[in-house]
Amino acid sequence: MHELSELELRQAIRHAKAIDDDDSIQAIVDRFQREQTALADTVFGIFPDVIAERDKDMAFLYIDLCFNVICIFHKVFGPLPSQTRMDPDWLENQIMLLNSELLSIDKHSTIDSKIKRKLQNRFVSRTLEDTPQLALLKYLDAEVDDLSSENPCRLEAGHVAKVMLFIVVRLLSNLYSRQAA
Repeated sequence: MHELSELELRQAIRHAKAIDDDDSIQAIVDRFQREQTALADTVFGIFPDVIAERDKDMAFLYIDLCFNVICIFHKVFGPLPSQTRMDPDWLENQIMLLNSELLSIDKHSTIDSKIKRKLQNRFVSRTLEDTPQLALLKYLDAEVDDLSSENPCRLEAGHVAKVMLFIVVRLLSNLYSRQAA
């Protein structure tokens, strides 16, 4: 797996946004649900609910952006790897690891400073090793910022959406990287 170039990203975003008929959208979501049931439940079930507690419009944007991310990865990296060829605990382990690393960079976290430093270092190291898809994350952040700018009450929901989108991109990157290995 490689870092998306600006050109690849622009073309893939254009491709994702061109998919606008309900049948095509539903087919892509259904395939994602079949191939990666646990991940799909997390991405389209749990995460939007957390965002919707703060702002429903931000939750809808998050869902749209996740759909775009799935389409972008599919267009550039090929079909989604199947969950049947994976360790059943892979997703849970990935989320637990990401959660501890993200907690370490939370300024309100009460983690012991020595452990916090180690987790922060591991987070930075893993992010750089795992092909961080910075251009994609920048695009997603800009979309969230655009909606957040319409209403200051959305700032907290926007922050949560950005974290969730970061997690989705990392999980998909790790999934595709694992398939390639």
